[in-house]
Amino acid sequence: MRFAVALSKTAATESAALTVADDIRAQLGADPIDLVCVFFSAHHVATADVLAQVLTETLQPILLIGCSGEGVIAGAEELETVPAITVWAAALPDVNVHPLRSSFSPTQDQFTLAGWPEPGVEDGSFLLLADPFTTPVQDILGLLEERYPGAKAIGGLAGGGQEPGMNRLVLNDQVLEDGLVGVHLSGAIDIRPVISQGCRLIGERFVVTKAERNLIHELGGVPALERLEAVYESLTGEDRQRAHRALHLGIVIDEHRNRFERGDFLIRNLLGADRTTGAVAIGDVVQEGQTVQFHLRDAESATEDLNALLTTDRIRHRHPPLGALMFSCCGRGQGLFGRPNHDAAATTDRLGSIPLAGFFAQGEIGPVGHRNFLHGYTASIALFAERDR
Repeated sequence: MRFAVALSKTAATESAALTVADDIRAQLGADPIDLVCVFFSAHHVATADVLAQVLTETLQPILLIGCSGEGVIAGAEELETVPAITVWAAALPDVNVHPLRSSFSPTQDQFTLAGWPEPGVEDGSFLLLADPFTTPVQDILGLLEERYPGAKAIGGLAGGGQEPGMNRLVLNDQVLEDGLVGVHLSGAIDIRPVISQGCRLIGERFVVTKAERNLIHELGGVPALERLEAVYESLTGEDRQRAHRALHLGIVIDEHRNRFERGDFLIRNLLGADRTTGAVAIGDVVQEGQTVQFHLRDAESATEDLNALLTTDRIRHRHPPLGALMFSCCGRGQGLFGRPNHDAAATTDRLGSIPLAGFFAQGEIGPVGHRNFLHGYTASIALFAERDR
């Protein structure tokens, strides 16, 4: 397998597209290109059809997918406000590349699926790019779990636009304003997810003893708000300040583990509390019997989490990654870390200068445990490596 990445900061779409295409060809030579991913800032949305046409004609990949983003990631650089296009290309011998397209009809309340594998496919991984305004992503992930149990899905929600019709998706030479595009990859490839939710554990662990949908009434037989206030009181002054703006709840995904650590929790926002009933509302459905623990998110914790997960991947696997795609929340970047290039630089520091590309997303897709979820404030990374034979 061979990978390449190219970046242009030129505002003129056609010129930028030709530049990145020439750069990719210079890196891969005459090798056939199986997969190309293109990510571009909102500056190029109006001329995305030109971008798609140039890339399909010059690179002639088996499949081209891409989308607009809140910002663009290429190598160790993150470009959040300036015009940018990044192209990531892969020559994947002995890998099956199947394009995916999905759209949703609210009137008929059903999905249209094009190119999706037959249900029950065990091998392979999904890369998914979706428009957040027109795609019920949670339903897509539920459909994925039903049709392809155990399959990993990694990706992000397109950005750059603030209302329906303002984002763009690319599927070969088509430019779309709605739905989902993606690829199912199977065969001689290992796609490893690194899902950095950027939080650290605080307080005690509790079992949910009374809940109704997204309302937690009791934790360990005590009103949930009372438990939350006790955790808050146990914090230092600095952590108390953080808790006012970045307090979350982690839900254990695999209850069969002997101990729960970083990566075992699905992080969800705290939405509010009711002093009359003592209930706490979170951004997901909770069930009685689940184990939960409060978490804090800050720049230091997010840095530690990402570095630890990347280091763990390198220790656990014999084959190093040869390329990577990153889908980082638009709430990270300079807004969280106070400096540019954090996630991209941390990843290249840990993995070396492998071809890396991605974008700042309005939601990130990735597995926790054996299930796929839609995340926020997360860096969802797909590492591409050789598969053990």
